[in-house]
Amino acid sequence: MTTRNSPRLSKYLRGVHCFACGASHDPRTLLTVCRECGLPLRVDYDLASIRLKLSDLAGRPPTLWRYRELLPLEPGDETSLAEGFTPLLEVGPNVWVKDEARNPTGSFKARGMALAVSMARHLGARALSAPSAGNAAGALAAYGARAGLPVTVAMPQDTPPAFFSECDLYGATVQRVAGTIADAGKFLREHGPKDTFDVSTLREPYRIEGKKTMAYELVEQLGGVADVVLYPTGGGTGLVGMWKAFDEMEALGWIPRGRRPRFVSVQAAGCAPVAKAFHAGAERTEPWANAQTRAYGLRVPAPLGGFICLRALRETHGTAIAIEEQEMQAATADLAARTGIDVCPEGGAAWAALSQLRESGFIRPNDQVVVFNTGTGLKYR
Repeated sequence: MTTRNSPRLSKYLRGVHCFACGASHDPRTLLTVCRECGLPLRVDYDLASIRLKLSDLAGRPPTLWRYRELLPLEPGDETSLAEGFTPLLEVGPNVWVKDEARNPTGSFKARGMALAVSMARHLGARALSAPSAGNAAGALAAYGARAGLPVTVAMPQDTPPAFFSECDLYGATVQRVAGTIADAGKFLREHGPKDTFDVSTLREPYRIEGKKTMAYELVEQLGGVADVVLYPTGGGTGLVGMWKAFDEMEALGWIPRGRRPRFVSVQAAGCAPVAKAFHAGAERTEPWANAQTRAYGLRVPAPLGGFICLRALRETHGTAIAIEEQEMQAATADLAARTGIDVCPEGGAAWAALSQLRESGFIRPNDQVVVFNTGTGLKYR
C-alpha cells in the first residue's frame, strides 16, 4: 500500500520503536507490528523540547486533542468526533469513576480509533479493517465514516445485536464469525479484503496514543496522581497507553519523579490470561482456552501486548484480579443504582475488584482510587 509524499507529522515526533526489541521504524509510512519480531510498536516524542505545562491547558477544547504536543499529528489533520475529556465522577470517599461511556460511540474505543484512523488516513490508507469484541468495531465504523474511508469489521456471532446495528448504521461491512475475537481476526486475515489497512489492537501503534490521554486527564482532573487505578483489561491498549503516559508526564514535570498509581488489571474469571500470568510470575501470557464472559470487551484470549501489560503491572507495584460473572453482574447493578452512571459489565468488574482488593488489604483505607467504566451498558441489553 502506498503512502503520501512527505506527510506532515508533529514536530515533536521522534520516532517509532518496538516495545520488545527496540527496532526503529519510519513514522512517515503505514506501520503495523515490528518488522523484526512481530510485536507492538511504541511512538516516541522529543519530550525535552516540549515546554507544555498543566496550566497551559486551561481554555483548550475539552477533547483529547488538548494534548496536541503529545500526539503524532499537527493540528488540523485529525479525524475527530470530539472524543475524550470524559468526566471523573466522585462516587465515595477517595473513590472516582472515570466514565468513558460519554465518548462518541459510547466507549473508550473512540480515543484509540480517533488516532488510528487519523494516522492511517494521513499516511495514505484507502480502507480499514479490524476484528472486535464489540465496541472497537462501532468506533472504527464511525471514525471510518468521518474520514470517508470504507470499513470492514468482524465480530463474534454471539456479540449483542446493538453492536452489529451500530456498525450497519455507519455503513461498515460486517462479518459474523463463530468463536472469539481471535477467530474474528483469523477470519479477516484469511478472508477479508486484501486492500485494507488493519487497525486491530496493538497491530498498529497509534491506538495506544489515543488511549494514553486517559492518564493525562486523570492527572489534570485530580490535580495529582491517584494511588490505585482499576482498569478492565481485554487487549490491554488502555493499560499500556496509560503506563506510557505516566513516563511522559514525569519527563514533562507534570508529576513527581517515580510517582505512579498502582495499576490493577481487572479481568473476567472466564478469560483471564493477564491475571493468570501475573500470579504465576510469568513474563508472557498464554492463550486462554474456551474463553467465556458476558463482558465481551474482556473476552480476549490471546492479547498480543500481554507481556507489556505484565511489565506495567509489575513496574507500578500493581496486581491483577479475575472476577466471577455473578459478582460482576451484581457490581454492575450496584454501581449504576448508587451513582446513576450507565455502567457496562467491564465497569462492573472493576467495581467488584474494588471491594475484593479492599478486603485483601491491597487497597488501603486512605488510598485515592479511580475505577474505569469503559463504556455504556445500553449496548448489552
